[in-house]
Amino acid sequence: MAAAGVVAALLAAGCSSSGGGSGGSASGPVTITIAENYGTEQNATALKNLAAAFHKLHPNITVKIQPQNGDNYFALLQKDAISKSGPDLAVMWTGLFTLQYKSFLTNLKGEIPAADLARVDPNALKWTSDGFNPANGPYVIPLENQFYIGFYNKADFSKAGVTSVPTDWSQLYAACTKLKKAGYTPLVYGNGGQPISATFYPWYDMSYMMIGAYPVSQWQGLYSGKIPWTSAAIKSQLTDWTKLHSSGCTNSDVVTNTNNLGQFESGKAAMMVDGTWDTAKFTSALGSKVAAFAPPFSAAPIKGVVDFAGDGIAQMSYSPNAKADGEFLDFMTTPQAATIINAAGLIPAITGTTTSNPVNQQMLDLVSKGGLTAYPMLDNVVQGDVVNTGSKFLPSVLNGTQSVTAALQAMQTTLNQLPASQRGNTFP
Repeated sequence: MAAAGVVAALLAAGCSSSGGGSGGSASGPVTITIAENYGTEQNATALKNLAAAFHKLHPNITVKIQPQNGDNYFALLQKDAISKSGPDLAVMWTGLFTLQYKSFLTNLKGEIPAADLARVDPNALKWTSDGFNPANGPYVIPLENQFYIGFYNKADFSKAGVTSVPTDWSQLYAACTKLKKAGYTPLVYGNGGQPISATFYPWYDMSYMMIGAYPVSQWQGLYSGKIPWTSAAIKSQLTDWTKLHSSGCTNSDVVTNTNNLGQFESGKAAMMVDGTWDTAKFTSALGSKVAAFAPPFSAAPIKGVVDFAGDGIAQMSYSPNAKADGEFLDFMTTPQAATIINAAGLIPAITGTTTSNPVNQQMLDLVSKGGLTAYPMLDNVVQGDVVNTGSKFLPSVLNGTQSVTAALQAMQTTLNQLPASQRGNTFP
């Protein structure tokens, strides 16, 4: 990986423990590198603190964390895999992203003790395994359970006279009218937080638009092509979505704004669609004023929420430090690691652990108590080429400078051009 911006996590010594990585403890000294594309998310804090705690247990292993630019992160990983000059470990998105790049990843079955893998939430592990079956062995140890989610400012709602959280398009438009009249930006967009592209990342919203259009049991049809991207239901959803901008529900500069996090944290914006990687920032800035809700991008009350282990750490197949890599990945399955992840404001993907952040707990309650169905992240279960095409066109759709029809046709064309092996009736 490129050396620019490399941050070294050179950490204090302590006593050794924990196995993993083909058994035993790596002889040292050895340095392992971890590439990541977390930007300013809480995930970056969690990874840094995991590295520190791991080094304290394994003083013979130095961990260097390598932040990378998000918009070409996977291209760099792939390029460096060819030359075998990349990192030992790397942040990897789960779902089809993992399977797309598995040629240069190590299957961890047998590398991490089975008893330790059993500590990880099985619903998280499955999205990192061939055929989405954890029995086939994961390629990634999930860092956390993530939600794509809406956040809202309860104080802004109260001052604007919005007495209930909107659950469908019509209620959302009505809330926007009141919030705008009260002087707030109702729903803010921008590329702050995740450094994925120059514009906002549209797949948070697309996930909820597809929740509003299809039950989770039909989502495989978006992958296979049984449900075309040009379908009437999808076109209707995006048409309603564009009205958010044209009616003044959003900031005018949706494709150029870089301060959406600050605008929400300051109370100037009442709502935003984001994810658990920023929950701790919002609770720190807003305290009890902030709460979570399922973005109501649905003609009927929204019935689902995105609850998914979206990323984790993978071992590169060419790494010369497999034993040390395995020890770090094994450490990620421990209760100590879960405590560190929780302290960073995230939701550990370790079975039996809890989250201490009240807004994260509210998200979990949407599924366990609120009756909402858990959906995967849409961009992790449709083809990466389709995701890239959508990321190119969809921000301009919301902005009103690209038609819904043209954008969806571009996505459908991309899907049609993929080989049949990438459009099957089952996931690979």
